[in-house]
Amino acid sequence: MNKIDVSNLTLTETVIKIGRVAKVVKGGKRFSFNALVVVGDGAGHVGVGLGKAKEVQSAIKKGGTQATKDVIKISLSGTTIPHDTVGKFGAGAILLKPAAPGTGVIAGGSARAVLEAAGVKDILTKVLGSRNHFNVVYATLAGLKNLRMPEEVSRLRGKTVEADRKFVIATGEPIHAVA
Repeated sequence: MNKIDVSNLTLTETVIKIGRVAKVVKGGKRFSFNALVVVGDGAGHVGVGLGKAKEVQSAIKKGGTQATKDVIKISLSGTTIPHDTVGKFGAGAILLKPAAPGTGVIAGGSARAVLEAAGVKDILTKVLGSRNHFNVVYATLAGLKNLRMPEEVSRLRGKTVEADRKFVIATGEPIHAVA
């Protein structure tokens, strides 16, 4: 995947979760914090980062920096996604389905933050497996990475978009399942 130049993007940063971790030492407990942060421009670019530090603000800053470095471009079909997909990460999985205009983002907190940062306006989701914030966020990102436009799939298959659409109508099988 090519590196995306984020200098000309207007990225908004959203903190999804802040966790406190306690390490028990001889004199008591030492606390540190982790922050799960998502950045996006609302037009198909999104990135997720995890920052860890002794203070909350430092953890958020580190998470934002990491998220900015890991920005990816996703395929959008208008205000929704081109096809349904399942994103998996660790024990977590999430089903992403395109929705009609006006439906809105039907998603839980962690997945909603990623989808809104990416610019998806109409989508249906269902978390399968682990509901851990980290697994849900990374599974959502994996699902968004799996998206491909019909033109791209047709080009890879050496067919025209119209021929692929006739195939889908005739067999009922989605093209991305066959390719």
